[in-house]
This record gives sequence, C-alpha cells and structure tokens, in this order.
Amino acid sequence: MNSKTLYFRLLRYVLPYWRIFGLTLFAMVVMAITEPALPALLKPLLDDGFIAKDRQMIQLLPILLMGIIFIKGIATLTSTVGMTWIASRLVMDLRMAMFTKILTLPTTEFDNISSGVLLSKVTYDVGRVMSASTDALVILVRDSLAVLGLLAWMFYLNWTLSLIIFTTVPLIVIIIRIVSKRLRGINTSIQTAMGDLTRILEEAISGHKLVKVFGGYQYEKQRFETSCHAVRRLEVKTQTTSGLSVLIVQLLTASALAVIIYIASLQSVHNQVTVGDFVSLFTAMGMLFAPIKRLTKVNDQLQQGLAAAHSIFDLIDRASESDTGKHSVTQIYGQLTLQQLSFSYEGQAQSALQDVSLTIEAGETVALVGASGSGKTTLANLIPHFYTVTHGKLLLDQININDLPLAYLRQQIAIVSQEVVLFNDTIAANISYGTMITASHSDIITAAKLAYAWEFIEKMPQGLDTMVGERGVKLSGGQRQRIAIARALLKNAPILIFDEATSALDTQSEYQVQRSLEQLKQGRTTIIIAHRLSTIANADRIIVLNKGQIVEIGTHQELLEQQGFYAQLYRIQENVRNL
Repeated sequence: MNSKTLYFRLLRYVLPYWRIFGLTLFAMVVMAITEPALPALLKPLLDDGFIAKDRQMIQLLPILLMGIIFIKGIATLTSTVGMTWIASRLVMDLRMAMFTKILTLPTTEFDNISSGVLLSKVTYDVGRVMSASTDALVILVRDSLAVLGLLAWMFYLNWTLSLIIFTTVPLIVIIIRIVSKRLRGINTSIQTAMGDLTRILEEAISGHKLVKVFGGYQYEKQRFETSCHAVRRLEVKTQTTSGLSVLIVQLLTASALAVIIYIASLQSVHNQVTVGDFVSLFTAMGMLFAPIKRLTKVNDQLQQGLAAAHSIFDLIDRASESDTGKHSVTQIYGQLTLQQLSFSYEGQAQSALQDVSLTIEAGETVALVGASGSGKTTLANLIPHFYTVTHGKLLLDQININDLPLAYLRQQIAIVSQEVVLFNDTIAANISYGTMITASHSDIITAAKLAYAWEFIEKMPQGLDTMVGERGVKLSGGQRQRIAIARALLKNAPILIFDEATSALDTQSEYQVQRSLEQLKQGRTTIIIAHRLSTIANADRIIVLNKGQIVEIGTHQELLEQQGFYAQLYRIQENVRNL
C-alpha cells in the first residue's frame, strides 16, 4: 500500500466528521489570512499615523490590531480544539477497529503474533498516525497559505529591511505556570486512563478463548469503548486548556503592543518619521521563518505516521474467524464423533493428530492422557473450533461442527482451563461473564455453592462484589479454580472441557476442586485433560494418546491390567510421588 493510498484511507476515517473538519479548515484559512494582515497593518500605521499624523487612523489602528489578534486567537483555538477532537475520534475509531478485529481473530493469529506487538499497535502506533492525519494537514494548509500571503505582501511592498521586536509581559510567566500545573494534573489522569485501557486490552488478548466460548464479545467491546472515551475526553481537555492559554497570552501581548503603538503614534504627531514600508516588509520576512521551518519538517512527520498506518491497517485487514455455519438445532445433547480426524499446526510438518476415530457419548466422562505433546490439548481445542480440522470430520450430535455457527457451537461448551482466566473485576462479574451477564444474584450464588466457592466468598468483606485483582492475584490457586468451575456451572452447557490443573495445588485445595468437578460433571459430556492419573480413576473411559494417535482405550482398571502404555505412565507417576 503506497503513501497516497494510506493517506486517503486515513482521511476516510475523518469523513463522518466532515462538518467539524470543514469548520477546522475554515479556521486554519482565517489563521493564514491573519498572518500577512499583521505586517500589512503596520504600513498604514506608520505612514498614516507617524507620517501623515491622521488622528482618526491613530485611534483606529490599535483597535484593528486588537481585532486581528482576537480573530487569530479564536481561529487558532477553534482549529486546535477542532483538529484535536477529530484526531482523538480518529484514534478512537482506529483503536475500536483494531480491538474488534483482535476479538474476532482466529486462534492461529494469536499463535503467530505476540501480545506485545498487538498492544504496541493499539496504544503506540495510533499516536503516530495522529501526526500524519491531522498535525501534518494543519501545517500543510495553514503554513502554506501563510507563506503565500506573506510572500505576496512582500512582493507588493518591494524589498526593504527592518525588524520589530515584541516585548513580553510578566503576566505571561504566571499564566504559563498555572496552565502547566493544570496540564500536569490532566496528563496524570491520561496516564491512568491509558493504564486501564492497556489492562483491558491485555486481558482480552490473553483470555481470547474464554471470551469466544462464553460470548464476552459485546462485554469486552463495551469495556474497551468506555475506556477509550475516557482517554479521548482527557486529550480534548488538554488541548482546550493549552489553546486557551495561548489565546490569553496572545491577547495580553497584543494589548501591550497596542498600547506601545498608540503611545508611539501620539509622539510622532510632532515629528516626521518614515518607516511604513520598511517595518511592514521586515515584519513579514520575520514571520516567514516559523512556517517555513515547519513545512520543511512535515515530510518526516508524514512518513512516520504513514508507517504506523501501514502497521495498523495490516492488523485491521487480517481475516477474522471463518464462520460459515448455517445449521441450527433446538437442543444439543453432547455426543461427539471423530471420524479419521487429523490436524497439523501451521508451519509444522509433523501432525499433532493422526487419523483419530472416536465416539464420546452424551453424558460420558472421558479422560485424555498421554505424554506432553501427545495431542491432548490439540484435540480439546478442536471441539470449540479454535482450530479447523485439517482432515476428517468432527461431529456434534452427528452434525459437522463446521456447519454450526461459531456463537451457537461455543454456547454449547464450557471450559475450565489449566490456566484460569479471571478479569480484574468482581467475583460476581467473573462468574456471570459474557452472555451470562444478566444472570440473577441467586443463580450466581447457587453456582458458587455447587462449586464449593461460596464458603470462601461469603467470608470476604464485600462478598460477590470483591475485586479479584489482575488475573485473580488476590485469590489462591484453588479459589481461582473454583470460581472458574462456578462460571462453567452457571453456563450449564452440555459439553465440559476440563484441563485439569490440580497438580499445582495443595492437598486441601485439590480435594475442594475435585468436589467441585464432581458437581460440574453431572449430566454433561465431560472431557478431562489429565495430568495426574490418580485423579481420573472414576472416568467412564480413558483415552491414551501417543504422538497424535490413540494407542489405548479403557477404564482405569482395564488399562492397568493390560500392562501397556497407560500402566507404564501410571507406574512412573507413582514412583515419583513415593520419592
């Protein structure tokens, strides 16, 4: 995508705000006109005032000067605030577009892109785009017109030499100090708001599977949009404060200058002074330096912004999850059928699963065991369609999962993952996450009791309204696990995927989580990814995987009697535990 295409694509995001954009451009044109108006005013001031001693002109010129400065100040304030408003809307719209895309990206994208890169795109790159889309445009329009106007006036006057130095007013220092203190407070608020925005983004990225399965798309989008609005309002407040300070300083400077000019003009009534063209021309020359300097640097600004725009649109243009399913049924029972199923991760020659055929009956509890890399987690990830089956079929109640809409398919599945994902919210919000946000208080309590989580929740000072901290840091591992089980219980989905994480818990916590799991399994098709074999003795069937293939199937006792792969794994774990 070339620079021209990128820039026009950025401007398309500005089109919805064309009225404010038009007003801002008009204000910039007014600003540009006032640039040559100031040195032009000096000619009649000096020639008619100092030389011709026209009393009417002497009285009129300070008023005209004040009027021009006032108009310029209002135009500057309007263009600055207007362009900041547009820029902040542009940044917000780009952030929302990127965040919406992140929520709908396929899991393979998260495997290939680090969360740090995504965070950088959303938080940093859009800031550089602001320079390309708005700041550079201000420079090009305002300063180009100002340079043309000043040059035209200089050619009209012919070349002469002179320079006017404006005297500063001590009050300006006081104003700057007051404004600086105000801006520091606002900037601190912006940093806090940006911290909240980054946290929400990071949580959505790290918990993307849970967001998908529990239907948290709208919830996350709303949280992120609220945070974006907070940042946007603070940025507009910053520029408004800064713009008002500039206006006040300009008015103070103009007042001082008007007084000086008026006094000098009165003194010139009794003396012949010829300075009109000379002072006016040299003033115009002095005023050329600043806009020319800015115009020479605008290309660097544009290129930095366009490079950032390329990065942003690269994310926005990525393909979302393929959702072609149209089949819908009134009820799902939970039977899963794998027919010669194979799967390979992108860029890997070795298959993670090879020709797997298996039927899991509705309501059956099946444990998947095997060494690390045997394909247990891969098989579990295929059920909610985090990945697409490479070969073969995966059926849910004899319906190909590819034929089911993603939202409907994932509505039938609850996941209790090995790494429990909790958001920096209340316990109640974490249990009733996503599509369950409308769950009643009593239903949440019931789910917490069934998960044996209520026993510690009711002891907390704020109960269900207790904040869990980032990633649930204020809770123990066992408590986090039981809240995740309560969330799955509240969802009441016919299929449960439990990536057992009890091996990292102490004996008491493991016992409590196992009790919760027994409640959760009732009446559901349950798939347990087992790491500690002693915890799956009561499973209806145990599926033993090795290098992506099923090597053994049976109950715990049957597999021990076969003295095969499972029995060997079991003996190894027993020996380690007895050491």
